[in-house]
Amino acid sequence: MHYLFLAIACSVAVSVLLKVARRLDVVIEQAIAFNYLIALLLSYFLLQPNFQGQGFTDFIVQNENSTIFLSLGLLLPSVFIIMSKAVEFAGIVRSDAAQRLSLFLPILAAFVLFGEQLSQSRIISLLLAFSALFCLINKPHAQGLSVKGGLSLLAVWFGYGAIDILFKQTAKMGSAFSTTLFIAFALAMCVMFMYLLIKRTQWNGASLLAGIILGGLNFMNILFYIRAHQSFSQNPTLVFAGMNIGVICLGTLVGAIVFKEKISKINGVGVVLGISAILSLFYLEPFLTR
Repeated sequence: MHYLFLAIACSVAVSVLLKVARRLDVVIEQAIAFNYLIALLLSYFLLQPNFQGQGFTDFIVQNENSTIFLSLGLLLPSVFIIMSKAVEFAGIVRSDAAQRLSLFLPILAAFVLFGEQLSQSRIISLLLAFSALFCLINKPHAQGLSVKGGLSLLAVWFGYGAIDILFKQTAKMGSAFSTTLFIAFALAMCVMFMYLLIKRTQWNGASLLAGIILGGLNFMNILFYIRAHQSFSQNPTLVFAGMNIGVICLGTLVGAIVFKEKISKINGVGVVLGISAILSLFYLEPFLTR
């Protein structure tokens, strides 16, 4: 359980850093690019990926899990870019809602792809989780949505859901997940730096520093999230829903306490329901099956 809580804490810390960075002359795209470089170095020195005596390229081509780490390597930076476009075309409230509602995809995958059983306790927990989700994302927003806005929101929804499913697949690899993470970070770094070079970005030191901190937090977030999936390998729903709802609840509380953001009554109800959903995912099933 502590892996999940650590992943939630690191994820919220990443959001706080990105929020503060916008005020400090940090170019977010540059920070994200440097973040992948740091994550790559950390995965190499701390996880010690094993290429089984093959070269980097040969390992990628011949490995049976190549689809997973190639997909992650492309999706991780691409979804970030798509998210920035969604914020531009559809607004931050709708974009955030699309990201959170992506929880539907990994929950569906838990039962269809990973063979999880839909017990009474999990039905109750999921009802609480989705009720909390809708309460927490219930915020006023502008009316009207362009075609570009709608397509970008759909891409955000699908992209974040697919990444969650791929992380679950990565967790199933056992010790081999370290190599998958290393390759995914390497590919993501290449994609992000190529994107910035094409844009002819003007580099600055503040973005580099922010990227170093972001890389450490992002690496720990992903590592603990995968460890949580490994610890609860028979209950992926717990990790999918617990992570998503936990991040929203903690993020809402941090926003209110640290940044003095206003929380509506329905948002407050969402926090309570979210905490209840996480607790029930851990404790309700053992109680009902006694």
